Amino acid sequence: IFPLKQEIRAYVESGQYERDITAIAQQAQAWLEKRAAQGGGRLAVVFDLDETLISNWPEISGQDLGYVAAVWAAWVAAGEAPAIAPVREVYRTARRLGVDVIFLTGRRERDRAGTEKNLQAMGCGEYTALVFKPDDSKETTGAFKLAERKRLAAEGRVIVANLGDQESDFAGGYAERTFRLPDPFYLTP
Repeated sequence: IFPLKQEIRAYVESGQYERDITAIAQQAQAWLEKRAAQGGGRLAVVFDLDETLISNWPEISGQDLGYVAAVWAAWVAAGEAPAIAPVREVYRTARRLGVDVIFLTGRRERDRAGTEKNLQAMGCGEYTALVFKPDDSKETTGAFKLAERKRLAAEGRVIVANLGDQESDFAGGYAERTFRLPDPFYLTP
């Protein structure tokens, strides 16, 4: 009935989705190891959260790849989403190397408590900054994230890697390298 939904489920359930993520995460880890060894300023790595470090697949699948705002809000507030394990290894590598970890998310400030709970539960509770979109923001996620990366650079941080799953995570630059993970579920402007 909905061939695209079937294709998405097959992609995830076959293991190919995780293999694709793992390959990109390994590239990011190798780059961080190499780049951190070079030094050169206050190094930082920027991580998106949803479908980058945090997997919402249990909720997305449970909603038959649909979206209901109130159900989504409850999911985020519960703070029980699993980590995307290969990307969590990139996080751990950054921490081990002393590279600043910046979480930059399109989630709203009102999602802070559930998000912090989730990050702690996943073993990702130590970071330099966790930046949310203001609750009343009207700008696109891409514009918001670009402004934040620009601000981080102006503060003297050298963003050596930016990991995300949407084009809006990278638009406008301000990162030495970008690592885009697959996201067959949705697009964010």
